[in-house]
Amino acid sequence: MMSSGAVLAQHSGTKEEQSACSRDAQRFCRKDLGNDGAVQSCLQMKRASLSRSCRKVFESHGM
Repeated sequence: MMSSGAVLAQHSGTKEEQSACSRDAQRFCRKDLGNDGAVQSCLQMKRASLSRSCRKVFESHGM
């Protein structure tokens, strides 16, 4: 089971940050759910298509 927004697990994202990306993770990276590193990489590759809130999370972490 994936915690919502597992994309930020490696960066200790807050619950708000995690929830900002959970919908994008399910939409764009469904095949990688459960593998936090793969989801993060996938979202970075899809960056141009991410929701504004998720993009802001990546930017705030310097990604």
